[in-house]
Amino acid sequence: MDIHNKETITLDFYKKDYYTKLSEYELSEEQSVYASLPLKGISECEKDPGKYPIVILYHREPAGFLILDEGEGVRAYSTNKDAILIRSYSVNKEFQGKGIAIESLRMLDSFVKKHFPSKKEIILAVNHKNIVAQHVYKRSGFIDKGMRVMGKKGELLVFHKSLK
Repeated sequence: MDIHNKETITLDFYKKDYYTKLSEYELSEEQSVYASLPLKGISECEKDPGKYPIVILYHREPAGFLILDEGEGVRAYSTNKDAILIRSYSVNKEFQGKGIAIESLRMLDSFVKKHFPSKKEIILAVNHKNIVAQHVYKRSGFIDKGMRVMGKKGELLVFHKSLK
């Protein structure tokens, strides 16, 4: 059941108003292998000024989470100084199957252009065993250019999306 009304899905920088809903956030069993819960990610961002917690809203309710990293983390995956890295991308288990993942990733282009205008590329690293996530990223416009790196949980595929 894909949703096509962009007004139902929006992206926003984390605000304290989202705390309660994000504290109730659940990852599917498969997601919990590869992503961390939002509150852990928010804590990580508070310690690193180059990381920004982003909340995916579905009808103004927190439904997903990601971190945009424009700091040192990017260098592990790209030599492009104009790249920004997606970390800890997930959709709350309760909201899965509604098309939120693909639509939010497509919307990320304009969000990055607006809030990080010097960035010309979005990158991410996905575990080679996480086939579902790879499919979602490809459907939302990311390209696998063949770059691989080793992560804590095995080989990672680095995906790219140019911003025009």
